[in-house]
Amino acid sequence: MTEIARAGKIIAIHLNYVSRADQRGRRPAAPSYFFKPASSLAGTDGTVERPAGTELLAFEGEIALIIGTAARRVSVDEAWAHVASVTASNDLGLYDLRANDKGSNVRSKGGDGFTPLGPELIDAASVDPGSLRVRAWVNGELAQDDTTAGLLFPLPQLVADLSQHFTLEPGDIILTGTPAGSSVIVPGDVVEIEVDAPDAPGAPSSGRLRTTVTQGEVEFDPALGSMPAVDDLQRAEAWGSRELAGLPVGPSAGSGTQEAAGSGTQEAAGSGTQEGLSPELRTKLEAAPTAGLSSQLRKRGLHSCFIDGLSANLPGAKIVGTAKTLRFVPAREDLFKSHGGGYNAQKRAFDAVGEGEIIVIEARGDETTGTLGDILALRAKTRGAAGVVTDGGVRDFDAVAEIGLPVFSKGAHPSVLGRKHVPWEFDVTIGCGGATVQPGDVIVGDGDGVIVIPAHLAEEVADAALAQEDEDAWIAEQVAAGNAVDGLFPMNAEWRARYEARQAQGPSTSSGTHS
Repeated sequence: MTEIARAGKIIAIHLNYVSRADQRGRRPAAPSYFFKPASSLAGTDGTVERPAGTELLAFEGEIALIIGTAARRVSVDEAWAHVASVTASNDLGLYDLRANDKGSNVRSKGGDGFTPLGPELIDAASVDPGSLRVRAWVNGELAQDDTTAGLLFPLPQLVADLSQHFTLEPGDIILTGTPAGSSVIVPGDVVEIEVDAPDAPGAPSSGRLRTTVTQGEVEFDPALGSMPAVDDLQRAEAWGSRELAGLPVGPSAGSGTQEAAGSGTQEAAGSGTQEGLSPELRTKLEAAPTAGLSSQLRKRGLHSCFIDGLSANLPGAKIVGTAKTLRFVPAREDLFKSHGGGYNAQKRAFDAVGEGEIIVIEARGDETTGTLGDILALRAKTRGAAGVVTDGGVRDFDAVAEIGLPVFSKGAHPSVLGRKHVPWEFDVTIGCGGATVQPGDVIVGDGDGVIVIPAHLAEEVADAALAQEDEDAWIAEQVAAGNAVDGLFPMNAEWRARYEARQAQGPSTSSGTHS
C-alpha cells in the first residue's frame, strides 16, 4: 500500500448516497458526522474480528479523502484543492453496539481494524470528484456499485462544511458514505472494495482493498459497560432490508419479531410463557401420561389436541414445556431468497427459545426435508429448551440424538432447508400434525405421542389425569388378583364404592380389597 501518514482525525458521514437514503427511508437535509479512532486503521489483505457474542458486523464500501493541506473555513470551490488523495475504505460497523452509542458510533465503528484503507492512492487533482465510482464484492460477488453522481452532499461540500467547524490537517481522512448494498458479513467472508475514476485519463484505481472476517473469542465484560444487543430494527438496517434479514414484511411484519428476541445477549422474549408452568405443575405433567391427559381433554370437549404421526428420537423420552412456535411456508424461490437466508425466522426462533420451552414447528406434515439439524439442536439444548416438536423431518438425526435433545418428528431426512420450506415467522399460531398450537400452549410428549393443552386448562387436566392414573392402577391390581373386567372397568357402583373406601384409608402397600 502507498504510505499514508498516521491520521490525526478520521471523520465519517452518516448518510450520503441517494440509494442508501432511499433504502433507509429517510433523506437528511444536511450532512452529519461521527469520528473514528486512528487505531481503527488497517491496510489491505488484513483481517477484522467479529467479537464473540455478536452477530451483526456489516461492511460499507466508501470513498476516502485524504487531506493534503490544512483547510479552515474554505469555500466549496476551494475545498477540493485541499484533498491530496482518494482511495478505498471499508467503514466496518458492529450493529450489536449501535443503539447504546446513539449515533456517536464510538464502539460500533471504532474497533481495531474497522477502517481498512487502500491499497493505492489516487491523485485527487487528476480526477473529477463528481465522477468517482465505488464498488464492493463479498466472496467475489458484486454487492455495491455506485458513483459520486448519486451523492446527497458532494465531496467538496463535505470538506468545506467540516472546515468551518475545525481545521482539517494533512493526513486527516474523510469517509464519504456508503451506497445501497451494505450488508452483514460473517467469519470466513472476504470483502473487497475498489474506488476508481473510469472516465478520467488512465482510469486510475485504488486497486482492491481486501479484508477477511475472523471470529473473536473474547467476550465483552458486562461489569465494564453496556453489552451487545440487537432487535429487528438493527437487523433490518444491518442486512439492508427486512427481506434480506429474513424478517416478515407487509401485514405480518410484526409477527415473530419481538425486539431483542434471539440476540443471545438478553433473555428471550416469550420466556414469560413459563409463568403458567410452575415447578409443581411441571412435576404433575411429567408424571401424567399423554394418554390420560388426552382422555381428560376429550372429557372437556377438546378432541383435536393430538399432534399426529410423530415419534421420539430418544427412546422413552418425555417432554413437558410451553410452546415456542415456528412456521414454515411452502418453498417458493423468490420467497426463499428474501426469507431463507441470513438471520431467518428459524435461526431467530432457536436463538430466542427460553429455558423449559419446546419449539413446535409447522412443516405441513412434509417429512421429505429436514426442519432442523445438529447445530440448531445444540443451540436449543444450550438455551435450556425442553425439546423440539416438528411435523417434518430432522437432518443429522443421529447427531441430534447424541446431543440429547428430545425431538418428536416424522423421522430422518438429509435435505437442507429450502427444498420444501421457507422459514417464515415465529411466535404465531400454527398448525402442527393436525393440531393448532399457540405460543404458550402446554406441550406434553411421550411414547404415545404429543398433545397440546391450553395453558388455562393445564393444572385442571393434570390433576384429573393423575387421579385417573390412581384409579386405573387400582383397577389393574384387581384384575391382577383375578377379578373380571366386567363391572370393574369401567367401575360400576359396587366397585366404585370399594375404590372410594380404599381411598379413604390413605396410602397403603396393599389394596386390601381383593375378592
